[in-house]
Amino acid sequence: MNGALGSIVTIATAIVGVALLAVLVSKNAQTPQVVQSFGNAFTGALQAAVSPVTGGTGLSNFGSQQLSYSI
Repeated sequence: MNGALGSIVTIATAIVGVALLAVLVSKNAQTPQVVQSFGNAFTGALQAAVSPVTGGTGLSNFGSQQLSYSI
């Protein structure tokens, strides 16, 4: 059973990987904005994590950037 489950997980991972690649290289993709958004979210989470030690404000500006898109 482990062999079958491993094969299913491998196939599912490959499908998700191909879908992710297709979305990132699509003509309608806003890859720079998505990467920047993830970077901002990571920075905010990191600041919140170290704020008890550094005396920072934590999540003061987390989520302050609005994402917009057009169809």
